Parts: sequence; C-alpha cells; structure tokens
Amino acid sequence: MALKISNRDARKLWLHSHGLGCAPIGTLDVLQIVKDLGFVQIDSIRNVTRAHHHILWSRNQNYREPMLWKCLANDRTLFEHFTHDASLIPMDYYPFWQVQFARMYARLSQSNYYKNLPDAAARAAIKARIEREGALSTQAFSTKIRGEKEMWSRPPHKTALDYMWNIGELSTCHRKNFNKFYDLTHRIVPEDIQAISHSQDAQIDWLCRAALERLGMGSPREIQKFWDAVSLDDVKNWSVSASRDLITISVQAADKSWQDILAHTDIETRLKNTQTTTSRLRIINPFDPAIRDRDRLFRLFGFTYKNEIFVPAAKRRWGYYVYPLLEGDRFVGRIELKADRKAGNLTVKNLWSEMGVKWTSSRSNKLSAEIQRLARMIGVANIVWDCASSPA
Repeated sequence: MALKISNRDARKLWLHSHGLGCAPIGTLDVLQIVKDLGFVQIDSIRNVTRAHHHILWSRNQNYREPMLWKCLANDRTLFEHFTHDASLIPMDYYPFWQVQFARMYARLSQSNYYKNLPDAAARAAIKARIEREGALSTQAFSTKIRGEKEMWSRPPHKTALDYMWNIGELSTCHRKNFNKFYDLTHRIVPEDIQAISHSQDAQIDWLCRAALERLGMGSPREIQKFWDAVSLDDVKNWSVSASRDLITISVQAADKSWQDILAHTDIETRLKNTQTTTSRLRIINPFDPAIRDRDRLFRLFGFTYKNEIFVPAAKRRWGYYVYPLLEGDRFVGRIELKADRKAGNLTVKNLWSEMGVKWTSSRSNKLSAEIQRLARMIGVANIVWDCASSPA
C-alpha cells in the first residue's frame, strides 16, 4: 500500500525542498543556493529586480544584485545554458550536461529558426574572430537579414552565435546590461571539468536523481520538466532501472483528491526531519521555481496564478507584474509592485487577498516589513502606496 502524505505535509515538504520553508536569514552562500535549487532562471525584465536576483534573495535576504554575476564571470562556478529557459547552472554539473548539448543539436537541426544558419566556414570565421579579440556580444557584428523577413528571421551572426552556444561550442563569458558575451568554451569551462566524461546513461541517471531530489516528490513528467534536458521516455526508462531506489507515494491535493507519484526511498525520514514552515510573509517572484508549474501550484496549494506580462492590458485580470504572497505554507494574496530607482521609490500599485483570507493587522505588518526589506535590497528609500494598505 502506497505511503500517504497529507496535503499539509506535502506543502511543507515542497516549500523546504525549494528553499522557502525557513526564514531567509543566515550566512549567505550564493553558489550553494543555486546548487540546492539546481539552477536559477534568468530573465531580462526588471520590474523591481530581475527574477534571478529576486529568487536568490527569497532564499537569503543578505543577497544583493551583483553577487550572482560574479559567480559566472569571475569565479567560473556557474555556466549559462537552457533548462526550460535561459538559466545559470553550477559548473560542477557541466559534465552531466552533454546530453543537453546533443539534444539541442538534434532539435535545432529541425527548427525554422535555424533554416538560414550560416555554413560551417562562416561559423568558423566567427569563432576565429572571438579567438583573436576575446569575448564578443552580438553588437560586435553587423550582418543583415537578406531576402524576405519572416517571423523567425534574425541576422546571420545572431543565428550562428546562438546555434554554437546552444550546442556547446561557445559559452557565456559574462553579461553586461544583460547582453550576453560569447567566448570559446575551452576558455570558460575549467580544464578539470572538461576532462570529466560520463556515459549517456550515467548523465540521464544523474539528471533524474538530481531532479527528484530537488522536487522532493514528482511524476515522471515533472521530473522531465525540471531540467528539460532529457525526454519523458528517458525518465520512464530510468524509473524502471532505478526502481530499487524509488517508492510510489500517494499525495493529497488541496481539493482532497490523491495522486500517486515518485519519491526517493528515504521520503519518510525526510518528512520527519522537515522543520515547521516559517510563518514569515514572503513576496514570491513569478518565475520562482516553487511556483513555475502552475498546474502543480494549484494542485498543492489551491492557488490559481497566471503571469500576465504578455496579456494585453485590457484583458488582464490582475496586472502587468503581480507577485504571489506566501505566508507560512499558504498563498494569502497577491501584490503589484513597481520600482523607480532613479526616484528612489518602490510603489505598491495594487494589493489583493485570496478568497477566504482575513487580512489582519498582523498580516499587514508582515507585508509592510517584507516590502521594506525588498526596498533595501534594490537600494530605494521610499515606499509609495497607490492603493489601500489593506485589501478591500
């Protein structure tokens, strides 16, 4: 009979597995946070602070914005590549990422985005220039689109750089104002890391185990989606070959229904050792890994959320950039914030409570304290309320 885990215990395990179960204080180790998460998604939108900075700050509020890029550009303890989106990944995991480079090579050969890919000689010329001049961004090149422009058309140099980056021939050296600078991979990835070689089966095994470890529990599809570096068939085959180390558990959803999913065999010990969830109220980024899968978010927490950045303004239910509010193990509301760093302001544009949540003075005080902490992180002094400080 499958081990049954109540919804409350499932939420507690989920939040602790994603670094949100404890108060975000203590000694800061940026690289260790990224390792614990597996990777951190990076995003260009700076509504208050960019998503990658917010995600790290949510785990330890001693974090400040320049710290992540130092790990990439100076320490070489992170490399950049695609998981489900552009992400920074611990350099120690690079030997297990070769399956992703191979997967991208196969995928891109079928993509319309690369149907006008410059030939091998043209790509070699770009690499030769990078070898002579050092890391270059797309702005260092000036090729133009030829012929009729289509939806996926890009200048040849952008297509070539992106292609070589995706298949691992080039790597991100650093970013400046979020612009990516490309360099030859052998100059970015340390030699001792490059020297490590694993079979494809060993890479798949590590990726699946590492995904399940960070999820705490998950279906084959959820394990596959974690890195998006292996196929669903790969995960299903792995779950058979690794069955000795896995257990099927039954997890209760917010609506009291049950779902059978996978966990490591030490799940009961892990549950017993999981501390009580902090009661702190947290402002969660829309790209946070704990809420990335909206179906799973609704299943575990009964919280419906959609990022409306790309929804036309007239069709938005909430707003352009709206943050879920997590208190303990419950999502209690959402808030729309906007920063103006030049003016030194963090503006609260809207605040909503979830249905059935009573907005007490204690909750208001918790939110006010969290807003102040976020303002300090981005270096602004003024909190401006464009709405009531308590939801109607």
